[in-house]
Amino acid sequence: MSKLDKKKTMPRYSGIIVVMIVFGFLIIGKVIHTMTVKRPYWEKVFSRLKVDSLPDPAHRGNILSCDGQLMASTLPEYRIFMDFKAGGARKSAMLEQSLDTLCDRMHQIFPEKSADEIRANIEQGKKKQSQHWALWPKRIDYNTLQEVKKLPLFRLLPYQGGFTAEDNAARKHPFDRLAIRTLGNIYGDLDEPRAGLEQAFDSILRGQDGWRRQTKVRDKILTISEKAPIDGADIVTTLDVNIQDMAERYLREELTEIGAYTGVAIVMEVETGDIKAMVNLDLNSDGSYTEQYPHAIADLMEPGSVFKTASILVALDDKKTDTTQVINCMGGKKMMYGREMKDHNWSKGGYGALTVPEILQQSSNIGVSTIIDNGYRSNPQAFVEGLRRVGIGVDLKLPLPGYQPPRIKGPAEKKSWSKSDLPWMSIGYVTQVPPISTLTFYNAIANNGKMMRPRIVKEIRRDGKVVEKIAPVVMKDQIANKDAIAKMQKMLEKVVSVGLGKRAGSKLFKVAGKTGTAQIAGPGGYRAGVMRYLLSFCGYFPADKPRYTCIVCIQKQYGGSGGAMSGIVFHNIAEGIMAQDIKRDSKKAKEATARLYPDVKRGDLRATDIVLTKLGYKTSGEWQNTPRSAAPTHGTANYSNKNFNLKKLEQYQANIMPNVLGMGARDALSMLEKRGLKVKIEGRGRVIEQSISAGTKIGPKQLAVLRLG
Repeated sequence: MSKLDKKKTMPRYSGIIVVMIVFGFLIIGKVIHTMTVKRPYWEKVFSRLKVDSLPDPAHRGNILSCDGQLMASTLPEYRIFMDFKAGGARKSAMLEQSLDTLCDRMHQIFPEKSADEIRANIEQGKKKQSQHWALWPKRIDYNTLQEVKKLPLFRLLPYQGGFTAEDNAARKHPFDRLAIRTLGNIYGDLDEPRAGLEQAFDSILRGQDGWRRQTKVRDKILTISEKAPIDGADIVTTLDVNIQDMAERYLREELTEIGAYTGVAIVMEVETGDIKAMVNLDLNSDGSYTEQYPHAIADLMEPGSVFKTASILVALDDKKTDTTQVINCMGGKKMMYGREMKDHNWSKGGYGALTVPEILQQSSNIGVSTIIDNGYRSNPQAFVEGLRRVGIGVDLKLPLPGYQPPRIKGPAEKKSWSKSDLPWMSIGYVTQVPPISTLTFYNAIANNGKMMRPRIVKEIRRDGKVVEKIAPVVMKDQIANKDAIAKMQKMLEKVVSVGLGKRAGSKLFKVAGKTGTAQIAGPGGYRAGVMRYLLSFCGYFPADKPRYTCIVCIQKQYGGSGGAMSGIVFHNIAEGIMAQDIKRDSKKAKEATARLYPDVKRGDLRATDIVLTKLGYKTSGEWQNTPRSAAPTHGTANYSNKNFNLKKLEQYQANIMPNVLGMGARDALSMLEKRGLKVKIEGRGRVIEQSISAGTKIGPKQLAVLRLG
């Protein structure tokens, strides 16, 4: 075999390599040209191509109230479009003929725009020969879509008339904006939950999307599910729609009347810790109030005098004080480590000497701060630990976005602790406690010391079946010793009955609670010099058998009274709830001695027998053999062993007064008038007294007085 001649073969290979390189550069050039110059064209082509695989979105779960009422649900909404190229010349001719009628009918469905405006929009789309022209700028519901589909041209198939509707999911709230901040909302076609339960339970509500494949068979597109979606589960909240509505209404009325900035109201069930209502209202520029921010769980502010209950309870639990102790509140002023402590009535000379219950009743700053300073000045950290022990400083770990745990720091946590911090902390300053934490603490007092974690969701359901129960959680079995709790319960009841909380009370049931008024920083903080007032009332009802705990907080610019302003809202909510709970099962309303059979008066036995027989009761008695043509037979009907025994009365001669006791007015009147007597009837019911005794001889036109009752 001859050797390869390199001189002849190498030029050939070199030529091939050059050709391949040139060809490669041409390919790269073509790719760059397609990606740049031709990009708009191919993007337009791509948009018209059929997508083989499409997402199959899951249906978002519902949010329900405690009794199963729908509070948030996903419903379909539609956008309507016109393809002006579909249907060809035939469709264009039909559109020209029916355009006036079409526009008039659309105006009736969408009165926001005139028929001329609708016509101009359609003609603009026709001029552009758009294949996806919006006939209406907003989404419409299913019922409106069905009305639109009845219009000329729109009732045709899409490829004939060009009318199409795109399905979009929308989150709806049947009770409008009721508890909207607590529920939360969805934005961006269900892709972005914001705030509230929608965000906290998004993974449960959202479910899992699936996939579907489209296949073209004989000019028809078939959809085949490759992965079925898993719809989101429903969550059942503890919210009560009626209580939520009452709380919002009464709070809004008070805020409007006093011109406040912000209002909060929370109602909790004592035994379980269930949140029955949570209201967060903010003032709008137009003077209205809507829910914008979760103040109930997020506002870290100095709570003011509602905090005094916790201070006194710590001292009682640590045996640093007792209800018999007397504190000299002086003339309403006292220097506490270089700062002047004042009572609200200092300008009138103060209170003088007060017992511990009286200190709480009158909300004396000097009284409370003196008790705490005397007991804990040598170890202020012990007081701070006591506040955490009784529950007001505990992190509730709520699952709601925005929740902030309370901040109560002592010398061990603060770098700049001063001696004056202890007395001011005892009256509700130098601390930051959200309303929900204050409410939970008071609820524990109402619950005889057992502290429950606030519960907002109690069940998760799928297809109507419970898949998970969220049980009530006990955070502390006992926040303080039972003797201290019992004393505090009595003191809080006195605050309402004889103290500053009278406006929160009720004449119908007992109420216990505490008022609070505090100065807080406005926008820009304390340095800005803008002050606001936080007016509060927190308590429970009925005080002798607590069922609900409620807190009302109001922020306003100028001074006010927590007892008068927040207290009246508490009063209205409490009485509204108790009035609602008066409805009872009719079976429970039966008395032990209640009759389960008709109450039959003495009278005509024949008529009595007919009525009882029609009602399905058995009757017996010797009178039954009396001919129907005979005069009426009067007697009594006695019930025994599911049977009425009908017995004749003693028959008297025509000139003798008969016994009409127990008869109805009609029978008694008939019997006496037939004897020629004049009869006068007093009262209603059956005869309980007759002026002429039975068996007495009577004469014509003699007066007989019958008293009924």
